[in-house]
Amino acid sequence: MKILMDLAASRRNGSPKGIVSVCSAHPLVIRAAARNAAKHDDTLLIEATCNQVNQFGGYTGMQPADFVALVNRIATEERLPGERIIFGGDHLGPNPWRKESADSALEKAEAMVAAYVAAGFRKIHLDASMGCAGEPAALDDATTATRAARLARAAEDAAASTGGPMPVYIIGTEVPPPGGADHAIGALEPTGPAAARRTIEIHRTIFVENGLHQAFSRVIALAVQPGVEFGNENVVLYDRAKASGLTRLLDAVPQFVYEAHSTDYQGRAPLRQLVEDGFPILKVGPELTFVLREALYGLDLVASDLVPDYGERPLYHAMERLMLALPGHWQGHYHGPPGERRLQRHYSYSDRIRYYWNQPEAEAAVARLLDALRGRNVPATLMRQHLPAFSDFAGRALDPESLLVAAVQRALDDYRFACMGEVAAS
Repeated sequence: MKILMDLAASRRNGSPKGIVSVCSAHPLVIRAAARNAAKHDDTLLIEATCNQVNQFGGYTGMQPADFVALVNRIATEERLPGERIIFGGDHLGPNPWRKESADSALEKAEAMVAAYVAAGFRKIHLDASMGCAGEPAALDDATTATRAARLARAAEDAAASTGGPMPVYIIGTEVPPPGGADHAIGALEPTGPAAARRTIEIHRTIFVENGLHQAFSRVIALAVQPGVEFGNENVVLYDRAKASGLTRLLDAVPQFVYEAHSTDYQGRAPLRQLVEDGFPILKVGPELTFVLREALYGLDLVASDLVPDYGERPLYHAMERLMLALPGHWQGHYHGPPGERRLQRHYSYSDRIRYYWNQPEAEAAVARLLDALRGRNVPATLMRQHLPAFSDFAGRALDPESLLVAAVQRALDDYRFACMGEVAAS
């Protein structure tokens, strides 16, 4: 936890460091993140969201303890010591149950937070900003802070009961929509410094009034909108001039840094600027499954050209059938004529195809692809055609799983550079 607690001090001392927060439950993404951390002796910060993992299973079917077990198993296989893993819970609050009454949703949110902490999660983003049944869609700061304090109490009690370090907290909810926007994005305005300061002060007051001053001393960051976001078809890159007011505010609140959500697709230079400007917690998720899908579809093309009787892009067609049969994860997010929606289903930056990889039909199609290529010698010319960035995998017995992991590792390397600066480039 020390790496998180030291983020503000490193910025004040003129040597800003960051940490990437890997927000994915895909086993190959987790493996890539664990392999990178083991290779570089880094700390792995990995997070689950309230919709993805909760006491009822979430959309992954995993409870918090299941997620921890999955990550620990993969980390052991990658020789990453458990003490170098930090588990985070993202947007923990009533969001999964916001169609219920506030009392019902908050009771379930408290139970979820307690389950996360009992399972070993120690970085907790408290998000009680959304209205429940009969309430406005977005709540005022005082109500949000009061509910956040209630959730913090559940986390504190669970940590005291189970032992281990006490949690650190992220407050604030002015962030891009989870998973990216569902439309083309124009200009973005970062959170105003006055609004950010008000969020901090209201939370401080309400936490202290509720006997949670010790918990508030472990609030390390405020989640704000730094002016970065991605939609289905475009990415808004960080503009440090627009966020300069937020950066200056940190001098007045030395306990804090900012947590930057939706930093996917930013690239090395903007990511490094975010770290330097006080946004050292860089959350990424869809980009990692996006590059994984790119590599899977590239291998699908390789196998179509190389392997007799494999067929013509069977993985692609299996995913199309699956998404059409179960449209709930994309239907409200992709728009336009049928052809445009088909392209978005497979190639959108929002990458809502990621919700389908754990379906039995998808797992079977991926397994068939990997079995078809495992151990085959792929000609360099064919690899250059479909996966030119991975030509070093040509001319020898192919391990397709290693190629997929390498694709994710390459995306994570940009984050490591941003977090460590010139150290990462050496």
